[in-house]
Amino acid sequence: MNELKKRLHDSYADIADGLLAFSHRLHESPETGFEEFKASAWLAEELRAVPGARVVHGLGELPTAVRADAGSGPLVVTICAEYDALPGVGHACGHNIIAAGALGAFTLLAGVADELDVTVRLLGTPAEESGGGKILMLEQGDFDGTHAAMMVHPGNADRTNMLPLACAGFDVRYRGRSAHASAQPHQGVNALDAMTVALTAIGLARQQLEPGQQIHGCVAGAGTAPNVIPESAAGQWMVRADDLESLSRVEAVLRRCFEAGAVATGAELEFTPSDPPYAEMRGDARMEELFRDNAAELGRALVPEDTRGGSTDMANVSHHFPTIHPMLDLGDAPPIHHPAFAEAAAGPGGDRAVRDAALGMACTVVDLATDPAERQRLLAG
Repeated sequence: MNELKKRLHDSYADIADGLLAFSHRLHESPETGFEEFKASAWLAEELRAVPGARVVHGLGELPTAVRADAGSGPLVVTICAEYDALPGVGHACGHNIIAAGALGAFTLLAGVADELDVTVRLLGTPAEESGGGKILMLEQGDFDGTHAAMMVHPGNADRTNMLPLACAGFDVRYRGRSAHASAQPHQGVNALDAMTVALTAIGLARQQLEPGQQIHGCVAGAGTAPNVIPESAAGQWMVRADDLESLSRVEAVLRRCFEAGAVATGAELEFTPSDPPYAEMRGDARMEELFRDNAAELGRALVPEDTRGGSTDMANVSHHFPTIHPMLDLGDAPPIHHPAFAEAAAGPGGDRAVRDAALGMACTVVDLATDPAERQRLLAG
């Protein structure tokens, strides 16, 4: 370990208690996408305490987005912090760890940014679980000037990368016409029947989906009483695929299935995108290697992911800048999005992941800034 990295390791002890307190504070007050008012305010407060940090809370159309910059070097490295939670199960995806690890990396690097001749940027990115906060931030220019981007996600294994699928979500509603189910059923238009036809079509269509394509969803409500023809039926649906081109094809399949319900019953269909499409990940191999080597110094043996699954708006960032999204194991935690994973996210495994995320990213930035070939590659775009 070179001298500068050793200084960062030594400096972590000075900020550890504050980072873990911040992680636990987020964990105790989960907020869902675009509603992270407390989380983003707490993050901005922590960032303002970092010497030399230039902090903005609220970016463009996103009041719960945060930006902080430190240093003034030409090489700009952006560290992403997520802090939205899941409805009903809180931080069962460990975003409290992501935010605290990003804060730790930024804090460590802010003290050496001028020495490294870099600008280190932290972007607090709302609504990763649904809503595509990073996609919106890309569109409104918050990532402009970035040469490399990174974040670290907790999980069930130590991985150099994640292999997320491209993804798109839709709100679906049928509007029919109510009537007495016994006396005048012929005067009704049954929205629940339309949904049933669509569900049947989706079930049959799955046999013909291309490799990597997925369809899943839920019915949120249909009808009000058994003796009333249901005039409304609604749900949320998602499609996933290996890449955006395949995603557009499976989206067409989903749309046809719901159109079939409308044609069969005469109900009116509303088929509305709920999120901007999430892309597939394009990880930067050299940056992944550097993070792997730095994680080894922390006692972790990261290996490449070999299974596709899940989705993240960080993948859209990877289509614009060299990007990494490694995963850190929490130990004996159950799969992510499980209530017990939320508990583990504030336990010893979660606390260790905060440390290893912060130091792993900080030391990787040191490598990128001090290796002439890597520095030139990133600056050249």
